Amino acid sequence: MHPYAFLAAGILSELVGTTALKLSDGFSKPLPTLGVFVGYGLAFYFVSLSLEELPLGLVYGTWAALGIVGVAAIGVAAFGERLDWPAVVGIALILGGVYCLNVLSDMSVH
Repeated sequence: MHPYAFLAAGILSELVGTTALKLSDGFSKPLPTLGVFVGYGLAFYFVSLSLEELPLGLVYGTWAALGIVGVAAIGVAAFGERLDWPAVVGIALILGGVYCLNVLSDMSVH
């Protein structure tokens, strides 16, 4: 499997775990709490697989950045949270950083 596919699976798993964390209500709800552990466990597993072929800085930078952007999108879509202009600008800068790391930088696997 391609290392970027493992990284994508890790990011998606983290988004599931983080969403479940919000829904767990301080770990007082069993099913979302289970989702936290499964989501984060799978996230670390898939990220570890991507690290077999990709540089640490690229993997962690991409994982963290797209996790932030994804969680912000989930917050808006699922929980009615709002993004103000500084948040939108910040997200655009984060996405620009991911582009630089993965497309422009020599760190990436082209």
